[in-house]
Amino acid sequence: MTPDLITALVLFAFASSITPGPNNLMLLASGANFGLRRTVPHMLGISIGHAVMVAAVGLGLIQLFEVLPWLRTALMAASAAYLLYLAWKIANAAPPGDAPTDAQPFTFLQAAAFQWVNPKAWYMAIYAQANFAPEGGVMGVAWAGAIAVALVFSLTNLPSVTVWAWGGVQLRQWLEAPGRLRAFNITMAVLLVASLYPMLTG
Repeated sequence: MTPDLITALVLFAFASSITPGPNNLMLLASGANFGLRRTVPHMLGISIGHAVMVAAVGLGLIQLFEVLPWLRTALMAASAAYLLYLAWKIANAAPPGDAPTDAQPFTFLQAAAFQWVNPKAWYMAIYAQANFAPEGGVMGVAWAGAIAVALVFSLTNLPSVTVWAWGGVQLRQWLEAPGRLRAFNITMAVLLVASLYPMLTG
């Protein structure tokens, strides 16, 4: 990959990773409700899980949508249903002192799996591979280009999502009042539902 191509990819990865979306809204809520340390597996699951998705798209997964277009419709339906479920969970999260003892943030595997039903993650993966994967691959190896794009995306994505989890932690003291935390969680749930709009109208 040329330096110009890498720079353009990093800028796209940063811009798309730092802007609001399902992952970042959930990290903000997780940081506020569980703290940064307990949210680390969630952050790593997003970055590594999305990198795997980006690589899979570049290695030919997206071709399935062209051969079997109903798969895209099914994926969007599953994404919408799951995001609505997560919004309900966030809106009804109890204050830390009142939360059930089994209340837990997303695990690494849950966060990684979530990327496959996250419409913004799909857009990012498809756009990155379509526009930044070098023709002919890397050093003449076709599949290496897809892997390179995924690697650059992952390294850029992790610092970006960390900002959102850290932001939630900074809000934690202000949210100690149960009423404020309740309002915050409801707001995060509403924004999560609103993030479905581009998918449903696209």
